[in-house]
Amino acid sequence: MGAYTAVAVEQRAGMTAARRAGEATPRQADHLDLAAAEDRVLVAAFLAGSREAFDVIVTRHQRTVYQVCFRFVRNHEEASDLAQDVFVRAFKGLKNFKGDSALSTWLYRVGVNCCLNRLAVKRPATEPIDSMQLVDQRSADPLRAVMRGEKATEVRQAIGQLPPKQRATLLLRVYQELSHEEIAGVMGCSVGAAKANLFHALGNLRRLLQS
Repeated sequence: MGAYTAVAVEQRAGMTAARRAGEATPRQADHLDLAAAEDRVLVAAFLAGSREAFDVIVTRHQRTVYQVCFRFVRNHEEASDLAQDVFVRAFKGLKNFKGDSALSTWLYRVGVNCCLNRLAVKRPATEPIDSMQLVDQRSADPLRAVMRGEKATEVRQAIGQLPPKQRATLLLRVYQELSHEEIAGVMGCSVGAAKANLFHALGNLRRLLQS
């Protein structure tokens, strides 16, 4: 995993710190204990011009962002590239972060969007798995199989065949352990839609594992 420092991300984003404005001055931010600061404080400090605050955000969240990306693409180099794209978008878009959700949830949303966009470019048009297929409740629960690590390789391969939104919902639920409400926030959908995506993802995963 690469080092996504503020300087590196800023160079990739083609931005300057002078474009940012915030609630506190850079001098005030210098007096903060950034390493111990809450995310909302780091965001305010970054918007005030503190690159160090952005470095702390990256250090705090880069592992999780990378894991989300890796579980989509299963390739270290591509996941690292996607993770840097996430922080480039964060660097440019934090001014739009409203604070109505956790910063981690906002970063999940950015990460999932990056991954979905990458998959849309890479994947040719194919017949999608039927999202309305009924789930056989008598079958073994593939979610439990994932959690136990049984047939880990087969499970990962099957997850990779799911439609992108179903895959995203399943990954966020199983590996990141997000609630349905948090997943809805990440995916930009209703809680009911998030539950439906998970339901269909499990049904399709079960069918793929049985085939």
